[in-house]
This record gives sequence, C-alpha cells and structure tokens, in this order.
Amino acid sequence: MDRFEDLEAFLAIVENGSQTAAAKQLRRSLQSIGRSLAALERSLGVELVRRSTRRSNATPTGLAFYRRVKPAWLEINAAKREVGSERAEPRGLLRVASPVLFASTYVAPAISDFLLRYPQVDVELKASDRRVDLYAEGFDVAVRIRHLPDSQLKARRLGSLRVVVYGTPGYFAEHGRPKRPEDLARHQCIVGSADPDGDRWSFRVRGRQELVRIRGRFRTDDAAATRVAVASGLGIGIAPLWQIQQLIASGQVEVILEDYEPAKLPIVAVSPPTKLPLAKARLFTDLLAARLKHERYL
Repeated sequence: MDRFEDLEAFLAIVENGSQTAAAKQLRRSLQSIGRSLAALERSLGVELVRRSTRRSNATPTGLAFYRRVKPAWLEINAAKREVGSERAEPRGLLRVASPVLFASTYVAPAISDFLLRYPQVDVELKASDRRVDLYAEGFDVAVRIRHLPDSQLKARRLGSLRVVVYGTPGYFAEHGRPKRPEDLARHQCIVGSADPDGDRWSFRVRGRQELVRIRGRFRTDDAAATRVAVASGLGIGIAPLWQIQQLIASGQVEVILEDYEPAKLPIVAVSPPTKLPLAKARLFTDLLAARLKHERYL
C-alpha cells in the first residue's frame, strides 16, 4: 500500500468517525483501512486515531495533522483532475520551435489542423534556424533537422531529408563543375553560420562519411538567403532537396556530386524528459508525424 492511500484512509476515518464507514466510502476492505492507518502512525511515530468498538476519533495530534494535510490533499486531487482532463481534452499553451523554412512549409499547416481539432489549446511557434534551449526558453516541442548528440531530451524521428549540393549553370560555366568533394576547395561556397560546422560539409566517400572544409565570402544563418545567393550565381550551396526543388524544376540550379551525397538528415521532434509528457505535445507530434509521412520530398 503506498503512502498516498494511507493518507486517504486516515482522512476518511476522521471525516466519517469510523474505519467501517471509511472502508465503505473508499470501497476498500476494513482490514485494508486498518493496515493503512497503522502504517501511517508507524511512519510518524504518533497515535493519530483512538479506536473503540464503534468509533474512531482523532487524537489532538491527529486532528492537528488532519488540518494540515486536508488542504494539501485537496490540491493534489485538483492537480490529478487537471492532468486527467488534459489527457482527455488538451488545453493551455503549447510552445513549438522549428527551423524557419520548415516552420512555414510544414509546421505551420500542422498547427492549423491542430488548433481546429483542439479548441482549448493555444500555440506559439518560434521560427528560428538557431538551436533553441528547451529548458531555458520553455519550449514543449522543437523540430530539429540534424543528427542529435546524446542528451536527456526525448526524441521522436519524424522522417528524413535528402541533402544535395547545387549551383547555377552560369556559375559552373564560368568556374567549372566540381567532380569530387575536394574540388570544392577551389570554389566559392555559401557558408552556413547557424551551425558551428557550417564550413565543413559531409560527403560519402568510399562508403564512409568524410568532412570537407569549404570557404566562401558570404556567410549566413538564413536558409532562404542561402538559396537566393546560390540562385544569383554567388557560389555553391548545400540544402535539403525539398528547399530547392522548384529551382531545380525551373532549371535555375543543378545538383552536383550526387555520387557523394551524405546520409540523409533525420527530422526529429524533441521535448523535455518528463515521466508524464504533456498530452498536447504528444498529440501535436503525432499529428505532425502523420502529415510528414505523406510529403513527397521527406
């Protein structure tokens, strides 16, 4: 029997005036109620209730204990009802973080569906290409497109992205077309400043992942700015395929080094580790995962 049920039995005995009535109220056996009371008194080292044949009355110490415990008991039960209600019908504020382009293309439409489905929930979306701190900034869910280091965060894989290297036909005509990853050292590349490893691109060479250091005169932490810079002929870029598919279809850019493409990037939803995850966070992640499953380029 856990301490929670021992306290419940004690409160019921004091309020009903007998162990028999307490057992009836709680739908437990008389022996179970007696064991709970004895266990509680043993743990506190004092007598809380004086027993007689028909009555069980709180001692002065027991009455003082009752007056202190009862308000806390009501708070605990209110909290349990609130949690149970949230699990049945999520409510309150859900804070979500996502990379900028991914947020507008995939996360925001999922949020629209989620809000229509759960009218008691409000959602705040933070679109940023930097890695947010879930703890310090109070986010419930963050979408990350990267291989995650070991951490205490709960992670759920939502899909994966093909990553490609690309440039314009005009740039390749003027500067040459790289044949191998190491050829990039002689080219202008758009350097991503949002990632500490933005000046090192990963490639699959002879079955192994290798990092190639690149350089360039333009650095940015914005994926859209990278796309514009490459499309204007400023240099070579790297991006998930879905971000540049329209540029490829229109002939504005071409994919290169396809034989050396790195492993696909995982799309992962992370949340703080809790024994009882927020229902609204879990339900939103379920909905987002279901939507992404049917996306062509993910």
